[in-house]
Amino acid sequence: MASFASLAEDKVLADCDVDAADLHLVLSPKIVHREEFIGGKSAAVAADQCIGCGKCASVCRFDAISFDGPANDVVGKTYRIDPIACEGCGVCAYFCPVDAVVFSPSINGEWFVSETRHGPMVHAKLGIAEENSGKLVTTIRREANRIAEANGLGLIIIDGSPGIGCPVIASITGASLVLIVTEPTLSGLHDLDRVADLAEHFDIQTTVCVNKSDINPEMTARIREHCSERNIDMLGEIHYDTAVTRAQIQERSVVEYDRGSASSDIRSLWDAVTHRLASTANS
Repeated sequence: MASFASLAEDKVLADCDVDAADLHLVLSPKIVHREEFIGGKSAAVAADQCIGCGKCASVCRFDAISFDGPANDVVGKTYRIDPIACEGCGVCAYFCPVDAVVFSPSINGEWFVSETRHGPMVHAKLGIAEENSGKLVTTIRREANRIAEANGLGLIIIDGSPGIGCPVIASITGASLVLIVTEPTLSGLHDLDRVADLAEHFDIQTTVCVNKSDINPEMTARIREHCSERNIDMLGEIHYDTAVTRAQIQERSVVEYDRGSASSDIRSLWDAVTHRLASTANS
């Protein structure tokens, strides 16, 4: 992604791997705008209003409520909600007979608009053990679209997360092209299939590249054959190159660092991606 950022023109970058964002480690963004992300609600017992009836605990399906809260003028012990175990469903607040459960918006993280040496970037940080990562990804993409339209930028490059869960679905929805980056292992082939199935479900054009392709040539050949059977174009292979690590240490992408094997492979891959995007736009 960082290498693509240095090669592309007229683009906005969006780091949608909100659970483990790391693009900022290479691009050293300067934050120009930040906002709290409110993705849901959380419940808490107002101890001074609780009558200790236990209705909230009886309806909670997440074992998030315990009878060990502070005393008040009515009872010697009240109920307490564990904010980590609480799923924010609101059932306890609905059934509380004295409205002692406060159900309020919760801050799940932050999102940022930054300037980098390669242009604007939207990124985020989801709080520890927080939910609604898909909703945060949607927020990032919406802001990236706004910046692109406001500045006449024709391309949004999205760095998605692994897997096929909510953040991945939110990352690829409406995309013109998905590039699956896999590695030459059995688990890499398995995960490739899962993402390809997801992209096919949403009718999104899908392509593949194999990272570190030379560490297991036999498996790379198997992935190439498998993609051919599925009519998925393999746009490139990236050879293993320790220059990638050296570039990261210097907070640079590998294409900025040298002209070695990985850098050359990524440049060729980007050429293939831009050609495919152009073909898609023309069709």
